[in-house]
Amino acid sequence: MDLVNENLNTCIKKIAIPSSIGFLFNTLFNITDTYFTGFISVKALAGLSLSFPVFFILISLGSGMGMGLSALISNAIGEKDKDKGIELAKDGILIGILTGLFISVIGLKFNRQLFLLMGAGEKELLLGMEYTKWIFIGAVFFCLNSIFNGILVAQGNTKVYRNFLIIGFLANVVLDPFFIFVLKTTTDGVAIATVLIQLVGSVYLYFKVKKSPLILKQNYNIKIPSIKNIKDILNQGLPASFNMMTIAVGVFVINHYIQKVGGSSAIASYGISTRIEQLILLPAIGLNSAALSISGQSFGAKKFDRIKQVFIKTMFYGFVIMTIGMLSISYLLPYLFSVFTKDLEVVEYGVSYFSIEKFTFNSYILINICDAVLRGLKFPKFSILIGIYRQFLMPILCFPILIKIFQGIQGIWIGILIINWSAGFLFLVYFIFVYKKIKEKRKS
Repeated sequence: MDLVNENLNTCIKKIAIPSSIGFLFNTLFNITDTYFTGFISVKALAGLSLSFPVFFILISLGSGMGMGLSALISNAIGEKDKDKGIELAKDGILIGILTGLFISVIGLKFNRQLFLLMGAGEKELLLGMEYTKWIFIGAVFFCLNSIFNGILVAQGNTKVYRNFLIIGFLANVVLDPFFIFVLKTTTDGVAIATVLIQLVGSVYLYFKVKKSPLILKQNYNIKIPSIKNIKDILNQGLPASFNMMTIAVGVFVINHYIQKVGGSSAIASYGISTRIEQLILLPAIGLNSAALSISGQSFGAKKFDRIKQVFIKTMFYGFVIMTIGMLSISYLLPYLFSVFTKDLEVVEYGVSYFSIEKFTFNSYILINICDAVLRGLKFPKFSILIGIYRQFLMPILCFPILIKIFQGIQGIWIGILIINWSAGFLFLVYFIFVYKKIKEKRKS
């Protein structure tokens, strides 16, 4: 796909729609885990909810490297330097393997301590640890899949990863009940099913990458890695990873305050709510992929007006879709929650959450598109500062005050709203500054 010269609307649709569909099935995958875990117990649901930030740390390292690699390869393609793109892809795969092994060692060593940090009860702690133990064991497959996806997205191909996510979801629908009802496992069975699917996905994606236009007919043997390429990938990938890690830290912080104010029912409800929210935010992921790959190739080709156009168009599409989601959620919420639980207290917490959180939806578009285009322009580091502000600094400062003002958990929900919108506007101001700076450099 020619992301530099082809009609912009066509490019956005070709990238964003398969990506969004793929992540729809990825979210359904997670919802399937939540649904079948509900048959074990509310404590198991709470344990799974508490495991989310631990799991997200793993995902953030792999995904960050994948996004960084994607930005660099898309720049190389825009510059018409295919050899550079190939070498980056090879070195990226090596980084994916090493990152996965690092996560396995560190994660297994500190698994228990991570749950204790969130104030997990004994039962929730054990059930959460059973899940994350197996996820850490299979970490290398998660990381490799993110790298393979990054190589494909840089070429404008989001269909292959979409297909993997669809097949993975269907396999999970079979494997989860098999492990829980037939083999009588608990959260460990849910995790084993996930790791097996990721393993098969790694094999599938590897062969698809080998057949992609960038790599096809090239020597794909083991080589001495380029130190420069590794430094470039880390410079692009680590900020993305750290930014995503701050989301995990943010969930740690939110879970800590929710546990203090509402207990296990509130934690279980928040876990279900985030799954539902992922469904609504799927277009943001698709548009994020489009904004990154198109802006990356356009920057490599020095087509700066096209960068501005992709920013405006993806932002507009995102706002329209999120506004529809915001208006729809109030009507859909009772039905969506009834899929996971009949516990009235859990449902009430969910209704309370979305009564405020729905007004935050458009802020995620603002944050994601600014982040994606800046990444395509090789300005990834500001996202770390925004992540720290949004996920760690402001929650710690705001939540205790707002909990007192609003006398309970409502203060946490209002805090999330204020923090995300302020972060979005800070990102927008920085993007405008960077874009003007690049334009001025071009003129001079």
